[in-house]
Amino acid sequence: MYRGLSGACATVLLCLAAAQPALASPSVYKTAPDEPRAITVKGVGNGRADDSSAIQQAIDKAAEKGGGGIVFLPAGTYRISRTLFLWPGVRIFGIGEQRPVILLGRSTPGFQRGVAHMLMFTGSTRQTDKDTRPAAFPPAGSVPFNKDIADANPGTFYSALGNIDFRIMDGNPAATAIRFHSAQHSFVSHVDFDIGSGLAGLYHVANEAEDLHFKGGRYGILAEKPSPAWPFALVDATFEGQRDAAIREHEAGLTLVNVAIRDTPVGIEIDRGYGDWLWGQDVRFENVSKAGVIISNEKNVYTQVGFQNVVASNTPTFARFRESGRTVAGKGVTYKVTSFTHGLTLPGLGRVGEYRTDMQAESIASLPAPAGPAIRALPLVSEWVSVRTLGAKGDDSTDDTAAIQKAIDSHRVVYLPAGFYRVSDTLRLRPDTVLLGLHPSLTQIALPDGTPAWAGVGAPKALVESAQGGDAIVAGLGLNTNGANPRATGLLWKAGANSMVNDVKFQGGHGTDRFDGSRVTPYNNNATGDPDAARRWAGQYASLWVTQGGGGTFANIWSPSTFGHPGILISDTDTPGRLIQASVEHHVRTEIGLNRVANWELLAPQTEGEAGESGDAVALEIRNSRNILVANFHGYRVTRTREPAPAAVTLYNSHDIRFRNVHVNAESGLGTCDENGCATFLRLTKFPFENSISDVTHGLDVRDREFAVLDVPATPDPVTPSTFLGGQVEKLADGFHSIGGGAVDAQGRLYFIDRKFQRIWRWSNAGKLEMVRDATLDPVNLTVDRSGNLLVLSSYGRNGTVYSVKPDAPDSEISVIAATSVTSHPDAATVLPVNWWNNGEFRDQIDPKTYAFTTLAEMFARDMALPKAREYVSPDGSVALPAWRVFAQGPADHRGLRFSDSLDSYGFIQGKPGERVYVTNGSENRTYSGIVGAGGAMTDLKPFAERGGEGVTSDVQGRVYIANGQVFVHAPDGKAIGRIDVPERPLQILFGGADRKTLFILAHHGLYAWRMP
Repeated sequence: MYRGLSGACATVLLCLAAAQPALASPSVYKTAPDEPRAITVKGVGNGRADDSSAIQQAIDKAAEKGGGGIVFLPAGTYRISRTLFLWPGVRIFGIGEQRPVILLGRSTPGFQRGVAHMLMFTGSTRQTDKDTRPAAFPPAGSVPFNKDIADANPGTFYSALGNIDFRIMDGNPAATAIRFHSAQHSFVSHVDFDIGSGLAGLYHVANEAEDLHFKGGRYGILAEKPSPAWPFALVDATFEGQRDAAIREHEAGLTLVNVAIRDTPVGIEIDRGYGDWLWGQDVRFENVSKAGVIISNEKNVYTQVGFQNVVASNTPTFARFRESGRTVAGKGVTYKVTSFTHGLTLPGLGRVGEYRTDMQAESIASLPAPAGPAIRALPLVSEWVSVRTLGAKGDDSTDDTAAIQKAIDSHRVVYLPAGFYRVSDTLRLRPDTVLLGLHPSLTQIALPDGTPAWAGVGAPKALVESAQGGDAIVAGLGLNTNGANPRATGLLWKAGANSMVNDVKFQGGHGTDRFDGSRVTPYNNNATGDPDAARRWAGQYASLWVTQGGGGTFANIWSPSTFGHPGILISDTDTPGRLIQASVEHHVRTEIGLNRVANWELLAPQTEGEAGESGDAVALEIRNSRNILVANFHGYRVTRTREPAPAAVTLYNSHDIRFRNVHVNAESGLGTCDENGCATFLRLTKFPFENSISDVTHGLDVRDREFAVLDVPATPDPVTPSTFLGGQVEKLADGFHSIGGGAVDAQGRLYFIDRKFQRIWRWSNAGKLEMVRDATLDPVNLTVDRSGNLLVLSSYGRNGTVYSVKPDAPDSEISVIAATSVTSHPDAATVLPVNWWNNGEFRDQIDPKTYAFTTLAEMFARDMALPKAREYVSPDGSVALPAWRVFAQGPADHRGLRFSDSLDSYGFIQGKPGERVYVTNGSENRTYSGIVGAGGAMTDLKPFAERGGEGVTSDVQGRVYIANGQVFVHAPDGKAIGRIDVPERPLQILFGGADRKTLFILAHHGLYAWRMP
């Protein structure tokens, strides 16, 4: 009778259990949208048959069309027996009166050990080419394991899942519902997770998720750092009955908005050995027995924890600190937390902070009623009117302006099926218009280049413009103003506080697909402009412009068009507004701008400055504004960047600006395979923003790139520079582009490189600046052997190049040094990078047996202990530079980019085998001492100071100097004893001079010195 049933239905009882109706939730797509491009799953959906193949076939078919696709899963219960792969750019939506349920039956084989995923967002396209290079680190969680499936990565765009529930039945302790890694413009929404015996609902996170509800399981969410380290926003979610913690994570950039956690031991647990940029707003804790939040690495800059407007009941401990055991108690049985912050707290602009924990809380009589959702619900699909029924074609050639405007004028809810809709005039919304699509890459409103109405000099003219006031909605669309329409702004938003823009991509530049699904190339052959010179970077108005009293909620926005200036502009409004998770990237001068704005919140804004176009760009510019909250801000410059920039955030005549959790960086990892095998490709540039914030009005900078709290008042306190031992900082020379790679010879003379101009300079003991070499040889770092020969590491060639020159020899003399096998060199010094960045990105660090994560300190100790097989030996044999593995981007000549621990460092140190030296690890912001071994290995690592940075050195008395915004001085036992303030950010520091008592300080543009008294 049961012979026809497959997979987990091996017995009558098991089949009956699997056939139990899943507890489906009310659907947000009760009928299928009129979407001709959608592929509908043809599964059985009865909870008994194995529907794995049917769902996967539909996803595969959708992906074949190019640029991604749309899949509809009808109502039903779909039992699966293996992992489903959601290919890049594919979006799957449940349809029907009740949400469809994807079910994992009892004791499904493969879901009992380690981590096993029901569905994975992937970084692979379908593996149909037998010659396709294997994935660098295929996640172990695919069932059955598939080595050809890559995890979603920094190039994974647009993937999404919505309106589908997941249910895990007994006997699947390793099961997770969704592995949710992705880069830009992905989401998971409207999902109920009945996790039951399983491990977690979400494993890994990305971008934004909304209306998620987690019941049971060991964890609701279990997450490492997102891809590619962007913040993650979780909105309108609930957690109930998790066995260990509602959320367990580290480095997730976790932003919570309107989230409730109840009936679990722990609310949010940050993993041992890690920190996070954690911000919670409008959060509820109910019956959380051990702690609302467990905080690790409490004295580390990467631990930034903040909450605002939290209510709690039967949660006696609000915060618990893992290492110290310290706790912060709640205020009675039921209480309200107006504000909680922990982390590096800055007392003012230009001032050095301290680690503080602050909670403002009071007891209340009872919990208030839950707030309404932060993200508005869309109208029922039955109200959606397709523009195709009113004559729009979406064929990338027909002018659809009149048809779309007619639809807007005659219907409140207008739906654009997948297609490219060309327009020749502004589309004007009514106050209550709802303009919808399901896929911002496949559904674009496009303005052809050279459209007459947008030509020449004049006031901004919108592609789409909202009415003044009202509660309009725009969601699920791509807006493309192209590159040769000078008056264009993509979306001019003047709607009111209840309006919403959600899941909108401003096309142009990176991540832009054509009508046929092919990806646009945004650069000419040297990345200095668009391939079409008529398309001018920063030649248009803002892509998204909120103005004239506009406000509302803006969620999951991607604005990377290089042609817009800026990516997002908010101006001339005090209507409340909230930006939740926006990726704003690749602009020429400003990514996000505010001017004459009040009463706004920027939650989880992420910016990315590209090498070709963003060398002079600031991430966030705030002018003439007040009452602004900026929380979980991530200001990033790509590793390809090759020029300095002064500050991520600039302030002009603004006050009551509240910064909570600021993360400014320029390093990135990527799993890759080359001729040397597969590895995590760690890239560390020398050009992050020099400062996090510059208050231009008052001439004050914030050097700390990582901090938890800073409030900007109307009149900041003045700052007096700090000195140490009475010594003064002297500027020796300036006017450089970007100097570094310094080394001191036996006479105490300093040599250094100006990287852009490829010149090697010397500062003599007589106080003179001398040019030693001027040749196009791509020098990066220097060291000096005992005979005075310069050993130069160059970025030229597949693995870089090492050459030697004598400082005062004829310019024509140069000796290229080949790498040789490491051998013993009695009394020779080993050359080591002074600063490191060691991180396990894009390779799962979880131990599948213990579910513990390898910590950053453990990774650093493990990797530092590995000797190198080859080395470069100086002409006199007195120093040896180990040959670190080099990762290549681009061709082997000067056009390519090279990354290695030695190329990435701000400079070198020397140490003989057996000597103890100091180095910094940027991924921990920690300084270590370690013993030098053969082949560049370093062992017996001991934490020295909870402060890392760009450089470290020591003086003859054993004091240790760390360059980290300023120069911080520590006693030999690690105790902080002083600070030396420098006019520019110090990047490399080293002692020289005839008596070795001159501390040379290299900044990008200037050379400074501090003389030890």
